[in-house]
Amino acid sequence: MSKWSSSLIAGAISIATAILITGAARRQPPAQETYPFLNPELGTEQRIDNILSLLTLEEKIHCLGTNPSVPRLGIKGSGHVEGLHGLAEGGPANWGGKNTPIETTQFPQAVGLGETWDPDMLEKAASVESNEARYVFQSPKYRLNSAPYDRRGIVIRAPNADLARDPRWGRTEESYGEDPFLTGTMAVAFVHGLQGSNPKYWETASLLKHFMANSNENGRGGSSSDFDSRLLREYYSVPFRMGIESGGARAFMTSYNAVNGIPMTASPILKQIVMKEWGFNGIICTDAGALTNMVTQHRYYRDIDHAAAGAIHAGINQFLDKYEDPVHDALQKNLITEEDIDRNLRGVFRVMIRLGLLDPPSRVPYSAITAKQGEPEPWNTEDHRQVARRITEKSVVLLKNVNHLLPLDKTTLHSVAILGPRADEVDLDWYSGTPPSPVTPLAGIRKLLGNGITVNFAANDADEAVKMARASDMAIFFAGNHPTCNAGWNHCLDPGEGKESIDRKTLSLNPEQQALLEKVYAANPRTVVVLVCSFPYAIDWMKQKIPAILHIAHNSEEEGTAIAEALFGVVNPGGRLVATWPSSLDQLPQMMDYNIRDGRTYMYFNGEPLFPFGYGLSYSTFEYSNLRTPSGRLRAGGETMVSVDVKNKSGRAGDEVVQMYVKHVGSQVSRPKEELKGFRRITLAAGEKKLVEFPLRAETLAYWNDAQNGWVLEPDRVQVMIGSSSADLKLKKTIRVQP
Repeated sequence: MSKWSSSLIAGAISIATAILITGAARRQPPAQETYPFLNPELGTEQRIDNILSLLTLEEKIHCLGTNPSVPRLGIKGSGHVEGLHGLAEGGPANWGGKNTPIETTQFPQAVGLGETWDPDMLEKAASVESNEARYVFQSPKYRLNSAPYDRRGIVIRAPNADLARDPRWGRTEESYGEDPFLTGTMAVAFVHGLQGSNPKYWETASLLKHFMANSNENGRGGSSSDFDSRLLREYYSVPFRMGIESGGARAFMTSYNAVNGIPMTASPILKQIVMKEWGFNGIICTDAGALTNMVTQHRYYRDIDHAAAGAIHAGINQFLDKYEDPVHDALQKNLITEEDIDRNLRGVFRVMIRLGLLDPPSRVPYSAITAKQGEPEPWNTEDHRQVARRITEKSVVLLKNVNHLLPLDKTTLHSVAILGPRADEVDLDWYSGTPPSPVTPLAGIRKLLGNGITVNFAANDADEAVKMARASDMAIFFAGNHPTCNAGWNHCLDPGEGKESIDRKTLSLNPEQQALLEKVYAANPRTVVVLVCSFPYAIDWMKQKIPAILHIAHNSEEEGTAIAEALFGVVNPGGRLVATWPSSLDQLPQMMDYNIRDGRTYMYFNGEPLFPFGYGLSYSTFEYSNLRTPSGRLRAGGETMVSVDVKNKSGRAGDEVVQMYVKHVGSQVSRPKEELKGFRRITLAAGEKKLVEFPLRAETLAYWNDAQNGWVLEPDRVQVMIGSSSADLKLKKTIRVQP
């Protein structure tokens, strides 16, 4: 969604004096009338029937915006807020208002959250965000105006369930990775954290984005992502289906792009698959500008009135555009009816009711989350800070460690040089909020080392950096992109950087950074690189020369703490990559080739990657043994338990991410080289052994068959493989699948 066109629709509207009571009769209600929809004992659909009977046509059209509040009737709705990795009420994009930023807890970018491979930790982070969103929404001190209905919100536009199929994609940072099962699992965890565990009410509502196959920025407003129905069912839609069916999300945003020539804002997929098959019945919103794009860029409709009608017929019930006039005109031209609007609005009010916005506060368990005199803001509490610290620690990926250079032993150091452009920054992206007290890498290292070790620092001055590297026991060089390109909207000077609206043109590190790193390394071969970045880099020289490399994503308020702890062994890195890192652009298909079978992702990648999907090292070493299943056969509708023993053979406690992949040996259709079907991050003490189990259900081995318009489980031999990455599969076992 565009920074400039993303402001949330707010405030009350001018209202008519007459209201609709039945299909024909209208009257002005007494000011103190109690409406049936305010009765929490009444069924949800009955409450919505009553709401729709009371709304004027103008009010109904207003409710197609992002805030369905109707003050005349006492209907309080919620607007949208951003929250990919912490509630965004500030940050570079000025979410929540340029002059009224609110500090909130900030976690690593979504790619970094994915690199934890820890759904439980992700759920905790989302719960922190949800708590802070409710707090802001319900605390009068944070209202933007004197009206009771302002633009704070508890409908959170997160998580991003898009798949990072190409490392050139400018919004790679927003995705949990290239694999549908991993991305879907993490999305489900984030949805659970946002919405909470109460059986009746949600703390906040999760709005997934961007449905679907949205992974190119250049030309995104009018491009078409083209692929067959099997990839639609088996790849691109999977994380969204999981977020809806398993996570319980009841809101999502359609993407700018078309799929096979039809803009997603008007796609029949919304009703035919999402509603009919997945049981979805909530909010479907456009992205900002998507309504106009269907006319001006896709050229799918001849005018904006027909575009608005097409969107409403497809199921859209919230617009992020100037939609009112087109909807009015579509009604006058009989392109849509008031009944069409009524039908769509039901999904909006289902979400508002689930948020408890129409119920007495005494009935809603989250109503007490508000500012209280004498109590700290939640983002200033140790509990929230510790969640940010822990998840950031878990996101650190160790890419290389020759001769066990890491962890560093500070008792053997007298001086260390902290160098490079990312060394004294916590860089925030477009969807970030404003963290209360971010810790830069330089600050984190200085705090950890204390006063006994000299810390020399230089950012970009080559002569000074070389001088400090040469004079220090070792150098730690911080390289990587800037998540906003350190430039305004739609500008990136470095072709190796990307962001929303701009795809990368190269996978190479910035030439100035590369030249500076080479000089530092020549001055001191005991150089460690910390790569702070939003996407994969083709760092061949670095991989060959530099003895130790750590990777971490941007944005966490505890970035510096986590890096310092990983470098000096306070924590043992356990993060894993969530995308294939190519060694060059030559290994990638054309950007707009959405057929991943042409060589995309670890499932179909051709050649040797620089770093494979699922890869990450540890200061510990682990041994796998005794892969077993109760039976060598798996029947339709059945499930088998795959078990393996994992032992920490080292003298240091550490985390291992145990990964289960499958390979179809005798399939009659094209299948991936391997597919992730299970994973678990475990912590093992020195010498400890654990049993790790993965359920493998027969239905997850089926493929989509167009002729049968359904899933087909074929007689097959399936190789089950367990290991520490997609390229390090230590144990294998073949089972027979029998429909």
